[in-house]
Amino acid sequence: MTQRASTRFTAVARTGLLLLVIVATGTGCGMFKRKKEVEVQPVEQMYETAHQSMMNENWERAQTNFRALVAQYPYGPYTEQALMESAYAQYKAGKLDDAVSSIDKFLRTYPTHRNVPYMYYLRGLSNSTRDAVFLQRVWKLDASRRDLSTPMQGYNDFSIVAERYPNSRYAADARQRMVYLRNQFARHEMDTALYYLRRDAWVSAATRARYLLETYPQSEYQYDAVAVLGEAYTQLGNKSLADDARRVLQLNEPQHPWLTGEWPKYPWAIRKLNPFAGEKSPASGAAVRKKD
Repeated sequence: MTQRASTRFTAVARTGLLLLVIVATGTGCGMFKRKKEVEVQPVEQMYETAHQSMMNENWERAQTNFRALVAQYPYGPYTEQALMESAYAQYKAGKLDDAVSSIDKFLRTYPTHRNVPYMYYLRGLSNSTRDAVFLQRVWKLDASRRDLSTPMQGYNDFSIVAERYPNSRYAADARQRMVYLRNQFARHEMDTALYYLRRDAWVSAATRARYLLETYPQSEYQYDAVAVLGEAYTQLGNKSLADDARRVLQLNEPQHPWLTGEWPKYPWAIRKLNPFAGEKSPASGAAVRKKD
């Protein structure tokens, strides 16, 4: 009898202990939920916290805070502002792919928003430097030598700002950046033309030079392209076209060193030993020459 009573008491004790655990757990969950509810902040306060991180240039914290705001308040004027500022924080933090994605999302969601010109402008800034990889930053490699697909997208973004929103506060700077990018694209073509010129591929060099002149007229490298034409036609034995190129240079840039046989000057051959430098273009001398 004593053993049975003891067994019955143990079972009752276990049942009571289990009920206590269930009650405590339920109470704890309720307390946790209430605590979570207490932590919910007004949208104004959340925006001010995130915006202050922006003002302090704490870009990572700003992104985190803006994400929390958008998750908690997916609609409203504060959300619109948070999306724009979040894209800017991503741009400043160097997360250019994320910035472009955020901007695209904003443009799809708010296509008629009054700040659409700014978002296109910010997308242009992001795209124009989007593929600047680590080695380019560290070794300061020529920007014209990288893949031009995303800078081309940046050029198109700036073109949208300049053409669709000519009276916006960003239009003037967008036009200046378009000029810079055009010179970068022209420099890329110039490097290619000189590559062919150095390897005695005269027809290919002339083709690239003509493409540069037709596609990027009035660029910084237009007269270098004329010089390439003059050199290529001279080597091909086409005296008439070579003389035409010479006359153009004598009329428009009489100090161009090709006229005296001093251009192009190719770099020191040992530079080829640098695996990161590639083949430095003599086109870099053009900018120096124009400053003298």
